[in-house]
Amino acid sequence: MRSDVARLRCGKTIPLLGMGTYCPQKDRESTISAVHQSIKIGYRHFDTAKIYGSEEALGTALGQAISYGTVQREDIYVTSKLWSSDHHDPVSALIQTLKTMGLDYLDGYLVHWPIKLKPGVNDPVPKEEEFEKDLGIEETWQGMERCLEMGLCRSIGVSNFSSKKIYDLLDFASISPSVNQVEMHPLWRQSKLRKVCEENNIHVSGYSPLGGPGNCWGSTAVIEHPIIKSIALKHNATPAQVALRWGMSKGASRNGRS
Repeated sequence: MRSDVARLRCGKTIPLLGMGTYCPQKDRESTISAVHQSIKIGYRHFDTAKIYGSEEALGTALGQAISYGTVQREDIYVTSKLWSSDHHDPVSALIQTLKTMGLDYLDGYLVHWPIKLKPGVNDPVPKEEEFEKDLGIEETWQGMERCLEMGLCRSIGVSNFSSKKIYDLLDFASISPSVNQVEMHPLWRQSKLRKVCEENNIHVSGYSPLGGPGNCWGSTAVIEHPIIKSIALKHNATPAQVALRWGMSKGASRNGRS
């Protein structure tokens, strides 16, 4: 399997087909095994986040694959994300992520959500009282820029940012984001957001490309959609392959769940 790539504004390339490691039901060993299998069939882009709880397992699997000679570090693109309760100190958060993963740098480091939680809050569905009153992220982004300048990552970006949030960020950013990772699939095309990102040279990376079946918020609507199924039948493909190809045809990288 060969994965096409897109070139980011920072000059680095990102594989268009990636493996997401958000899967609460998977144990550590299952995640490690899934990463090894993905590398063997050609995956070179791996996506994680502090809140996923998979950073350590992914880092272990990548370290093993590199030590075995299966792949070289420079051939792998690794993304992780700044959790919302760490906005006060992105540098320390990224240093901890690198320590957890056993890596010297990340290829991409993203602000996971355009919200700020009180320090120490690690609930993916936070309570109202756990939000910070000041939701501005100007200081957060300055910390992200420092991460890049310190060589802790090769690119910085955002996740789950709307068009307005992108414009707000561009108003004060010294270094513009290279990536905006959002949910994107044939039933949620993100047309306006994709246009805004394209105009500002921001690569769109799509998660839940199949609609997130198996997640608490997801459904099988994408792969069960009659039009998707008919296209798949016509081209002797699976509905999942059709959905993934649609996203890649829009120039977006796709992070499917492990």
